[in-house]
Amino acid sequence: MRIWLVVCFLACGAARAQAPAKPSSGEQTITLDVTRVNILFTVADKKGRFVKNMAKEDFDVIENKKKQNILEFAAESDLHLRIGVLIDTSNSIRDRFRFELEAAAEFLNGLIRKDRDKAMIVAFDTQPELIADLTDDTELLSKKLRNLRPGGGTSMYDAIVFACKEKLSLDRPMNKFSRAIVIIGDGDDNASRYTRDQALEFLQKSGVVAFAISTNTTKIESDGDKVLKYFAEQTGGQTFFPFKATDLSQDFENIANVLRSQYSLLYRPEPLVTDGLFHAIDVKVKGRKDLVVRARKGYYAPRM
Repeated sequence: MRIWLVVCFLACGAARAQAPAKPSSGEQTITLDVTRVNILFTVADKKGRFVKNMAKEDFDVIENKKKQNILEFAAESDLHLRIGVLIDTSNSIRDRFRFELEAAAEFLNGLIRKDRDKAMIVAFDTQPELIADLTDDTELLSKKLRNLRPGGGTSMYDAIVFACKEKLSLDRPMNKFSRAIVIIGDGDDNASRYTRDQALEFLQKSGVVAFAISTNTTKIESDGDKVLKYFAEQTGGQTFFPFKATDLSQDFENIANVLRSQYSLLYRPEPLVTDGLFHAIDVKVKGRKDLVVRARKGYYAPRM
């Protein structure tokens, strides 16, 4: 997406990120000049197998019930990755904690390419904490993961906001990077200052795709699971429910496959509206109801 972001935030100033306060006048300014919208997405069949070798002519983009003209299209298997692993370290997820950390370390070790990709680790209990800043050093990331310990409350929304606004949205140009977060937790939140929908807005404005690995092992969908699915569905990601600890590695591998199987398209909204509001978009494969497209649900227009 050719999006120019002017982002003015209060400096964090320490390795431990304080839980961000709600936006207030003078604290934060986000200016979006959207002249072209870039969408990263995947196409899969009903069995979840990725469909590759598709062309621009295979797709329609609909905005405001109007078909848009696709200006650029590419199969993006080699974008530079910016990944945030957000780990719930509250008391509610103790059961498989160590195994989850080991699986996350293996995931990053296999995904991050030296001098191209970077990952970060954010733990959250009563507030988000930056455990490892964006780096391509997978040994350091693994060490930091293995040193984590479970703690108190849950501030997932604040962790999402911190990851997006302080780290993942900073690299330029925006359309040269694939940005994602992987949330490992139960989806509950009892300590954030931001709301669920404010966290989603930061994800959408930063072009970050949300993946989630639920730590709920009851096989009964919880309210937290619904929140995780909401973030994933709205941003073009996926949610996984590994009922056995041994399923975790496969779920991380599936996320890695998604990040290496993306298409990218770019269009200029017609008409271009500058109302500062969220505009819904829909990417479809022409004449193929048997294929599933996972893409973000829209973008925020600039306000003039």
